[in-house]
Amino acid sequence: MATASKRIDLEILRRRFNYGDALVLGLVLLGATSIVLVLAGIVYVLTDHAWKSITEFGFGFFTGQTWDPVKLKFGALPAIYGTVVSSLVGLAIAVPISLGVAIFLSEVAPRFIRVPVSFLVEMLAAVPSVVFGLWGIFVLGPRIRDPLEKTLGDWLGWLPFFTGPALPVGVLAAAIILAIMILPIITAISRDVLQAVPQSQREAAMALGATKWETIWSVVLPYGRSGITGAVILGLGRAVGETMAVTMLIGNQYKIDISLFSPAHTLASTISSEFSEAANPLYLSAIVELGLVLMVVTLIVNVTARLLIWRISTRAGGGGQL
Repeated sequence: MATASKRIDLEILRRRFNYGDALVLGLVLLGATSIVLVLAGIVYVLTDHAWKSITEFGFGFFTGQTWDPVKLKFGALPAIYGTVVSSLVGLAIAVPISLGVAIFLSEVAPRFIRVPVSFLVEMLAAVPSVVFGLWGIFVLGPRIRDPLEKTLGDWLGWLPFFTGPALPVGVLAAAIILAIMILPIITAISRDVLQAVPQSQREAAMALGATKWETIWSVVLPYGRSGITGAVILGLGRAVGETMAVTMLIGNQYKIDISLFSPAHTLASTISSEFSEAANPLYLSAIVELGLVLMVVTLIVNVTARLLIWRISTRAGGGGQL
């Protein structure tokens, strides 16, 4: 009797402790931990290599406007300015279009249109950035110079944003190519957020006499506001870190000019164009510090976006995970 009871206890313990489950759990924990370690390692390496520049220039690195490898004087303000302006202008162009496409796909379009259009939007995100850059140089750039910039200069030349000669490269050209590149990201996430709005919200509004468009503007969009904001911020994160297409179209002139027609530099374009020429240790350290700044900004943007998307997921499903 005791032997039978002992066998039963062993069987219960065997069921409670499954070696396969333990192995899978260990592998999953190892994978999650490795991601954190890799991220921490990247931050450590960047900080270590940028330390010479950090100690040499201090906070003046962020306010300086000179990038002179000969005199070893480096300031990041023009690159930060170019990054912020090109990203925000691109975002201002992309968000209305993306939101309109997302509303069309989630609320208006019949299935036989929704599926192929959604596929095409997602395929746009798969196009390599260098291809966008080449297309921008040979197709978009000349059309930006004439008629877009010439028309803006003729009609709005009294504003400081639209002064100067019309050029095929510059902040406006980079912003438009960024808008095209982030459009599928914002559209896809916004569409998913709008589809996550409970159907009961729509039915309640229409039961009270609201039209289709009143329901969209008064119920669906406010309900998904946090998720849409998260999608916009994710698009901003992509725009901030974009390198090749921006480098090919922004003109790469290290200065601050309020005109959108003028050439400029971004953090990413400065790194890509200057890294191979960095022979002096301080020069290389300054470039790495630009990369550190870019990584910190990108991390903050993406974490904020994930928190906002998690918030809308929690509201829609009663729970959610980051």
